[in-house]
Amino acid sequence: EEGDEYIAYVLDIAATGRGERAREWVRLEPRAVKRRGQGRKPTRGRAIDLESSAFGYGTTSRVATPLDREIATLLSGLHVYHAGYAIRGRAAYHALQLILDSGRAHWADAGSPPLARGPARRLRLQWEARSPTLLALDAEVEDGGYVLPCEPPLYLDPATHSVGELDGGGLSGAQLALLDSAPPLPAAEAMKVSAALLSRYRGLPVPPPAAVDIRENHGRTPQPILGIRGDLDAGQPRAWLTLDFRYGADVLPAAPGAAVSTLETPTGFVRVTRDRAAEERAHQRLRALGFERAPLAPDPQRAEAATYAASGEDEFSAVTQWAAVLRERAALEAEGWEVTLAPGFPLRFATADWVADIDGDDERTDWFDLSFAFEIDGERIPLVEVLAPLLGVDWSRLPEVVCVPIGAQRYVEVARSRLQPLLDLLRELFDRLPAGDGGRLRVSRLDAPLLDELAARGVQIKGGQRWRELAERLRDFTTLAPVTPDPALRAELRPYQLKGLAWLQFLREYGFHGILADDMGLGKTLQALAHFVTEKAAGRLTAPVLVVAPTSLMGNWRREAARFAPTLSVQVLHGPERHERYGLAETTDLLLTTYPLLPRDAERLRELEFHSVVLDEAQHIKNPRAKAALVVRTLDARHRLCLTGTPLENNLGELWALFDFLMPGFLGDADSFRRVYRTPIEVHHHPERQAALARRIAPFMLRRSKQAVATELPPKTEIVERIGIEGTQAELYESVRVTVDRRVREAIASQGLARSHITVLDALLKLRQVCCDPRLLPVDSSTRPAPSAKLERLLELLEELRAESRRVLVFSQFTSMLSLIEEALDARGITYAKLTGKTKKRDEAIDSFRQGAVDVFLISLKAGGVGLNLPEADTVIHYDPWWNPAVEAQATDRAHRIGQTQPVFVYKLIIEHSVEEKMLELQARKRSLAQGVYAAPDGEDGPLLDATLLARLLEPISADAD
Repeated sequence: EEGDEYIAYVLDIAATGRGERAREWVRLEPRAVKRRGQGRKPTRGRAIDLESSAFGYGTTSRVATPLDREIATLLSGLHVYHAGYAIRGRAAYHALQLILDSGRAHWADAGSPPLARGPARRLRLQWEARSPTLLALDAEVEDGGYVLPCEPPLYLDPATHSVGELDGGGLSGAQLALLDSAPPLPAAEAMKVSAALLSRYRGLPVPPPAAVDIRENHGRTPQPILGIRGDLDAGQPRAWLTLDFRYGADVLPAAPGAAVSTLETPTGFVRVTRDRAAEERAHQRLRALGFERAPLAPDPQRAEAATYAASGEDEFSAVTQWAAVLRERAALEAEGWEVTLAPGFPLRFATADWVADIDGDDERTDWFDLSFAFEIDGERIPLVEVLAPLLGVDWSRLPEVVCVPIGAQRYVEVARSRLQPLLDLLRELFDRLPAGDGGRLRVSRLDAPLLDELAARGVQIKGGQRWRELAERLRDFTTLAPVTPDPALRAELRPYQLKGLAWLQFLREYGFHGILADDMGLGKTLQALAHFVTEKAAGRLTAPVLVVAPTSLMGNWRREAARFAPTLSVQVLHGPERHERYGLAETTDLLLTTYPLLPRDAERLRELEFHSVVLDEAQHIKNPRAKAALVVRTLDARHRLCLTGTPLENNLGELWALFDFLMPGFLGDADSFRRVYRTPIEVHHHPERQAALARRIAPFMLRRSKQAVATELPPKTEIVERIGIEGTQAELYESVRVTVDRRVREAIASQGLARSHITVLDALLKLRQVCCDPRLLPVDSSTRPAPSAKLERLLELLEELRAESRRVLVFSQFTSMLSLIEEALDARGITYAKLTGKTKKRDEAIDSFRQGAVDVFLISLKAGGVGLNLPEADTVIHYDPWWNPAVEAQATDRAHRIGQTQPVFVYKLIIEHSVEEKMLELQARKRSLAQGVYAAPDGEDGPLLDATLLARLLEPISADAD
């Protein structure tokens, strides 16, 4: 407030001495000043003893602030009289910074504008005549102002009310103070001083005395001279760069910002006019390589030289920058630089070959040892030891070229693009395979394909010719020896089926196991039968083949074997009389049993030795802890084979379960598979990991699409019919949605999404039931049910299709919905057949449709989604969508398969804007995941059901209506 006092800091000029010894210097005087009203200057105030006021025993102690006390502490010892201070040394520099920050620093008067920080200025030295015989060297600020001999030096410019850094060209504040107090010199002595200053401070514009002749050097383009220097200091490597510039015959050290430099040469003094822009480009070139000016030169012989050091925060970063400089040497020289490498430079960089040694080529063993090394001029350096520190590095922060340490001051340079995929592969191998001494891996023949992958990464494979040949055969199936089907096979195999037979024979020959994963309708059963007929004809079928299939496929296998492979004896181990048939098992070629019977007959099956165990619709063991999956892993079989069009339905764990049955350990255990593949692919969307998994399983999974191999198949047209609902059905949907949404939110809030699985599925089930037909919901019998818009559309569609003489398959996962459709068809006099899990006369229902007695076939998705051959149908209707697109595709393929001659139309009935429409999004994501493993990765997979998708599923119908 007006009238209050505060402490202001006034700087002005003080003078000492007289005559030739008179000199001026800037002093600092603390003053107690009274505040004045707005628009009025403060009073001039009175000088005070700052220390007394700051520490509580002066007359103005009440106005001192903590900042004033800090300033007083710094200025202590700099008194020149009772209320003034000299501005010199490091303490004065820091005190002045605090005073400037406070806004209470003024020039000459407390009422003048506060002093503020200004841009840096340069020091200029000038000889001045003090008498006819004496010269004095004065230090001046280039653009005006007073020199403040702080540490570091500052300037004060009263004209601009600014204080800023002063570039003294290497002179310290103490040296400037001595220079200011130095007496005048005779001309001869002045020449010696100039020569000394010019030699020591080449970046300082020191003018020589008038009596010294100076040669001018200007108008030249500088040539950068880069010295790469270093040594070992107490065993520790030191490295630095020196930068000079050659202007014609004159060489001077880099001095950023200097416009003119004067130096002494053997022929006298020379003043060089420097090309500041060209020199700055050279400095920028070094900064771009990661180098910055170093405060001190390690070489005392070049104390005045411009020295650069690597700016890396750690040894790894710094070494990377040094390697970059050495790689850039040729480019710098091509740009006109002169670059010299000192003999004592301590860092050594090299390129190396990557080598994998195979130890073990004995045909009597199924294992070999694999070890990795860098090879430099015949020297082997184990890779595992030197690469271990890089396994956990964040790749996004690595440079384009990585320097791998291989010993004291020795490094191997490797391109990041080459190192990263190889490290990923090594990490995967050491995570999955047993390691021996010295970082060797114990590798089974199942892992022979990884030799090709290593070679693709630029690794030289040495030794193990047998394993390398095997890897080549597994890589390229076009080299598989063709197999002529035995005449006992009563079928003409198509070209792709012949290739499948050759592949099965190859797996048998080398003791491998695999998944025949052709699309539905391409004859996987026929290819398997052809394989076993070939085995029997060759005398190798000395034990029975066990085929495990869904119950619904027992009849299909029996019929197909009788039709195409009549030389194979068959026993169906199904039904109560199967126990008697076990007595004939050892003399039978083909034994058929079902997944539900595996746990019941486990002991009888474990007593037998099998030529092969075949799992048809092998996705039934996708849960490795299920009883059937546990039993089938314990059976004694020479060969194992999975038949399935959907080796992956929901997640990668299902694929692991199949390979764990076929070749335990091939994809590691469940935990390592999750760590190496599942989490990176399903959660983090790593296309590299997805591609690696696809490459790994490729030799052991044969999958062909109908589009690729069955080009004679007629076209298939998919039509999504979106049906709107309104009135009571729409009101019911919204009522149910609000109720289940609240229930789901409460469950997730209390126990999390992962533990709310049952609540979520129940909520989605109810919404889907309303979409299909409100009568599917358990409601009060006295309540009149809402109509079903979808059922009405189905009946309309069936009438249209029958009028066109179409033959139709209608699929639903709800058997109760099929019953409602049944009632509606009966009411309209439409004949039909029906197949569900409760159908006792399955073959009669199938035959009635195949023989044309009926044109509509109602089929439950579970009972008829696989194992049926119905090319007589030309239309498929999916009444309700299923989560998994592969299951729907299997059902469609009952009609769109080999033998079909008519175009096939597939209708999907979807309630618009409902949970059903959102399910299409989930289908697309699952289809993408499967496709990425079967073929090229697309990197678009994510968690298949997360909180975001769940919120979409539970949106109200009106959310998207507009």
